[in-house]
Amino acid sequence: MSPNDSTPTPVLAGEALAERVAQIRDEVSHAFIGQPEVLDQVLIALLCAGHVLIEGVPGLGKTLLVRALAQALELNYARVQFTPDLMPSDVSGHAVYDPKTESFKIRRGPVFTHLLLADEINRAPAKTQSALLEVMQEGQVTIEGKAFELAQPFMTLATQNPVEQEGTYPLPEAQLDRFLLKVLIDYPSLDEEKQMVEAVTTGRSASDFDLSAVRRVMDADGILALQRGTAAVTVDAQVLDYAVRIVAATRKWPGISLGAGPRGSIALARAARAQAVLQGRDFVTPDDVHDIATPALRHRIMLSPELQIEGQSPDDALRALLAKVEAPRK
Repeated sequence: MSPNDSTPTPVLAGEALAERVAQIRDEVSHAFIGQPEVLDQVLIALLCAGHVLIEGVPGLGKTLLVRALAQALELNYARVQFTPDLMPSDVSGHAVYDPKTESFKIRRGPVFTHLLLADEINRAPAKTQSALLEVMQEGQVTIEGKAFELAQPFMTLATQNPVEQEGTYPLPEAQLDRFLLKVLIDYPSLDEEKQMVEAVTTGRSASDFDLSAVRRVMDADGILALQRGTAAVTVDAQVLDYAVRIVAATRKWPGISLGAGPRGSIALARAARAQAVLQGRDFVTPDDVHDIATPALRHRIMLSPELQIEGQSPDDALRALLAKVEAPRK
């Protein structure tokens, strides 16, 4: 939709909203086999107009998931391979001098798209990672002092290898906090891996998935309608209080040296609305908050050195915390 178009974006609600999301899930599943929780969490970020960080070892289908999602949604898609020598201007764009006109022209970078795949984002140092701070928070890019707005919807899907791997740079807290969810992608089950091998090797010489089976079921205006419908999902005051109490508990929980800030509470409330939509409801339950709390908070907390030495993970700490924070049941 053009910025000058005064026609309001329609809002989907109720069963229509749930049905359209189910269509997207079904189409992407034709290429991204198995791991439904990973796909659902990416869809939650999409419904919330948020960004998602996907962590897993190479070869688990992170890039495939983004490509299949772009095809199903009929959105523009750009991929940036993050490397140690990548410069911030390679991501956002830069000014180029044109000797014919004796003036500078703006060359827009790959961030000017709908779906941006920041592949292996932690292979680049913090200076380059910071090129995404403004675009993820404000939906715009500043080049040579001039702000350029991005087309909507816009979503950053960043993939990263586990930080223990050689040649990786940890993402700074300010960068991590801008991701709505951090999704962990693990090895597929035996049956799922058999399906993948059969899909890729049967009658084909190239080692890549065929995306021709993924039909286009949505466009940019349709996604905006989904996002507005998700934002209108009802959240009871007690359920909202439960979400805020979970986030507040991370700030004083034994073994957590750095808790989640207010942006964590906002992210949890937004993600819980989308979780309700995926369950076919137009209201949020405490279970929605509980189920999405770990992906929404695991990248916003820092464990104490004692727990890290014991081999504990942020997920372990959050599971213990969620078991203690009382949920409303009335």
